[in-house]
Amino acid sequence: MTSDDAAPTPRTTTLLARALALGVAAGSRSSLGVAAPVLGGWVGGRARGSGDGPGALGVLVRGTAAAGVAGELVGDKLPQTPSRLDPPGPVFRLASGALGGVLLARRRTGPVGVVAAAVAGAAGAAVGTWGGAAWRRLAVGSRPDWPGAVAEDAVALTLAALAVRR
Repeated sequence: MTSDDAAPTPRTTTLLARALALGVAAGSRSSLGVAAPVLGGWVGGRARGSGDGPGALGVLVRGTAAAGVAGELVGDKLPQTPSRLDPPGPVFRLASGALGGVLLARRRTGPVGVVAAAVAGAAGAAVGTWGGAAWRRLAVGSRPDWPGAVAEDAVALTLAALAVRR
């Protein structure tokens, strides 16, 4: 085994970057860790763009994922919504990031790659959870919270879209 054999391949590096980005998105909006791969066509038996529809179950799953994201985007703006840092919020966000990494990697790499993608997704979710909360506190200051929340939505949705882009 040479030192070149141990180096990550561009494909692996790209996968880990995608998992990390998806994790950051999941740390900001927990539903995105699972919903983005589902909506992006990374989950299911048929390849996206294959000409075959997703089937009734696929439509139901994608509709549920989209509804979950929409509900979280709205719910996050409500004054009674608890902080993402209140238990068990961080646990769910890290789990969502890890699961998102697994969904991205499961058919594209071996077991080590799947574990690495799960770790990258969870690490990204930690950044999105605590870093996003800190950024929002600083950005909002004494102003209303919703503009900061909308800006965070835009960042999270963009990261999720980039993570699942083909």
